Amino acid sequence: MLTTTIGQATTASTLDADEALSTRLRDLALVDLDALSAGTSAPVEMIAAFAEDVADALREARTRIGALRAVLGGADPLNVLDATIRQRASDAGSTGAERVRARLGTQAEAARALARLSDLAAGLVPKLFEADRRR
Repeated sequence: MLTTTIGQATTASTLDADEALSTRLRDLALVDLDALSAGTSAPVEMIAAFAEDVADALREARTRIGALRAVLGGADPLNVLDATIRQRASDAGSTGAERVRARLGTQAEAARALARLSDLAAGLVPKLFEADRRR
């Protein structure tokens, strides 16, 4: 029910995909362009292939970051503060409290994933620019 309402940010397969993307971004950030092109007969082709891989990974990150931003959008879960005390104290209020808690948890998880991917992408963008200069 919750994933239908707010998206796929917390499914196990999405978390695995986020981890795989994070690993890919980290691995690409570790590449030393000088070492990549040293000792090869076609250094420009190696750097071009690396740049294409980096661009592809960054496109994938951009798509995922956009999806995570969508999870963070929507109605404010703390709008429950606008309800009356009587509404919050009712039996239906306990159901609402669980829904708000779950929504805030989902938003927190999405925010952490967004921050991690954004941070990794930020570290990789200069490598793309440098590889493009060397092409």
